[in-house]
Amino acid sequence: MKILAIETSCDETAAACIGENFEVLSNVTKTHVEHSVFGGVVPEIASRVHTKLILPVVRKALEDASLSIQDIDGIAVTYGPGLIGSLLVGLVFGKTLAQVLQLPFIGVNHLEGHLFSIFLNRKNLAPPLLFLLVSGGHTELIYMEDYGRYKYLGGTLDDAAGEAFDKVAKMLGLPYPGGPHIDRLAREGRKDFVRFPRARTKGYDFSFSGLKTAVLYYLRKQSREFIEAHISDIAASFQEAVVDMLLEKTRIAMEELKCGKLAVVGGVSMNSRLREVFNREFRSSEVYFPEPQFTIDNAAMVGAVGMFKLKKGEKSPFTLGANPNLKLT
Repeated sequence: MKILAIETSCDETAAACIGENFEVLSNVTKTHVEHSVFGGVVPEIASRVHTKLILPVVRKALEDASLSIQDIDGIAVTYGPGLIGSLLVGLVFGKTLAQVLQLPFIGVNHLEGHLFSIFLNRKNLAPPLLFLLVSGGHTELIYMEDYGRYKYLGGTLDDAAGEAFDKVAKMLGLPYPGGPHIDRLAREGRKDFVRFPRARTKGYDFSFSGLKTAVLYYLRKQSREFIEAHISDIAASFQEAVVDMLLEKTRIAMEELKCGKLAVVGGVSMNSRLREVFNREFRSSEVYFPEPQFTIDNAAMVGAVGMFKLKKGEKSPFTLGANPNLKLT
């Protein structure tokens, strides 16, 4: 069996072809560069760009997999969460394709896709697993008891970690998206240059708004020359605070669940300092990160969920609508 998957939840237009053992036959992702001049994603622009790119991206995914549309056994499409206009582009395209070809249509939760990204091109990894999902829109701890069975442990009470990276990067005058730029600068900076506050939240929840505000107030007190001279130190100090907070809650969850396997997924999982610290601190456990191409929003992860559901005989009604606020559990 082979799945054609489509992902358009935010500012990546993506399509992929996935085999029945989660092998990636193709994975095409086009990030919208149009948003960089605005310092963030503009929903209306995202919808328009998705409309322009979706057909050529789907064609490229089939071409890269050396498949024709007649070789496809099902269509999987993200239906939430995300930007409503962006979601609708992919959803309408995917449902129309499935109806015309009389193929099963599978609506996929974008968050579940991020979890399944860890299984792509991996044959020997299976639940149970503790997941830290950390991206521009989400920061959550989720326990996967089995495929399709999840326990939500906690999440951010305000900004997601990736959102905090982007906002602090903007304060520092760095381009969007800011996370990779902070990561790059921080490698040359001093992590203890500024002791930014770490939020102390209850349970497994996170909070990054206080840290973001602390950085803002700190920068307001400094001259432009000082900031330019110490931008790497400030970036490293901020990044260290984020990683510390993520580590603290994840460590507690690993100990209390007595779970020996941890997967860190989502765009922020590419952060080099996060990977260094988590690999060191959890060296007595199994720690997994997705391949780089599967950390950002992509269709391969959507296809993995779609394949899991298709093999179980599950499919979605064509009346399924986009849900911008969809939850995992």
